[in-house]
Amino acid sequence: MKEEQILKEKQISEENQISKKKGMLKEERILLALGEADEKYIAEAAPSKGAGGRTPWFRWGALAACAVLAVWAGIRYIHPVESGTDTPSDLPMLTVSESTSESMGYEGYMAYDISDLTDANPWNEDTELSSLPVYRNALSHDTDFLVSGTDFDAMESFLLEIATRLSMNTDTLEITDNTPDAGEQAIITEKFEGKVPEGYFNPTAIIAEQNGIKIEVDVSMTATITFEPAISLPEGCRFTHDSSYDDILAVAGYLLETYPDLIAMEKPQMNIYGGDYNIYRQQMYHITFFETEGSLTEQILNYHFNRVAFYCNDEGKFYMARVFRPNLSDKVGDYPIISAEEATDLLLNGNYITTVPCSMPGQEYIAGVDLVYRSGKYEEYFMPYYRFYVELPEQEQEDGLKDYGAYYVPAVLAEYLTNMPVWNGDFN
Repeated sequence: MKEEQILKEKQISEENQISKKKGMLKEERILLALGEADEKYIAEAAPSKGAGGRTPWFRWGALAACAVLAVWAGIRYIHPVESGTDTPSDLPMLTVSESTSESMGYEGYMAYDISDLTDANPWNEDTELSSLPVYRNALSHDTDFLVSGTDFDAMESFLLEIATRLSMNTDTLEITDNTPDAGEQAIITEKFEGKVPEGYFNPTAIIAEQNGIKIEVDVSMTATITFEPAISLPEGCRFTHDSSYDDILAVAGYLLETYPDLIAMEKPQMNIYGGDYNIYRQQMYHITFFETEGSLTEQILNYHFNRVAFYCNDEGKFYMARVFRPNLSDKVGDYPIISAEEATDLLLNGNYITTVPCSMPGQEYIAGVDLVYRSGKYEEYFMPYYRFYVELPEQEQEDGLKDYGAYYVPAVLAEYLTNMPVWNGDFN
């Protein structure tokens, strides 16, 4: 049970890493793709600018002269602010988290051109923002990776809210948790040779099932909803793992019309993200929605934190949805941020975090940039970063398929950081 939870959290963390800018809009083809769908959804789906973002491939790469055995190996830190030095305001100092990767391998995106990649990130390089909020992660993990800071009352309230959205009878709904039963605990205890860490069997999710619908809310406040049997979509809605952009756009329009109560947003924005290729040369896109009611900052926060995602199974049926609502109650403050140009200078200076097992190859290989929040479960703070997409020349395939590695530069002004990452080029 605990192993299954770890796999699920890993999958969720990978989904939380989205972004990049696409240079060509698809409005011209949207109407044809939607067919019978209401025209109002065309405007909601079309990004206001070239979008960018995708689900990364975490993999081991055979990079020439670049071997890596540990994620984040070779990262060092400089300290831009001496102890006791006043910051420009009374905002608390922030620490860039180390070793927060939750996946083996490195974060990379395979595409023939950076314009293959798309998303609806509200930020673009013309966006003018002087500050963005930073939040302290309500959850923390000890050396045994056991979580603390869990709010089970909030989890139950969230589960009941989702059940209500799905017209489930909350009066008769039985809520359980994922505590391993006695037999599972005995097996695990034997594997640990009797030395099971204290708290290892504590629950990490609550669960409710009714009429073929299962809701599971985990400690990160992600509600996973599964349908048994899976739901068939109308003829003309092709919802598969390798569906085209236009196919996925049409499916998103149908889902928005059919499940407004589950999405539960005033002004939902379709986010058709992806466009990267798998090893079989199949291009993949994914569906989420986020709220665009409110300021640009609120839209950016909703895009990264408060989302509803839909998933297909191998038969092309709708079988699962996720509602993301991480705990952002502990706001540290609104912090001044640097520009993308300033972040580029830091990138070229080696002030970045990456899982790519080689140094940034040079300015000429920078293919794009977007602004994202790193919100993995091991982050101490949810804070903004610039994510640069850098072509890795050694990884280009014979057919021209390129690999774009992700390099992160803190977007918060350096005066507010107790440390600044410095890559020293050492992979040994």
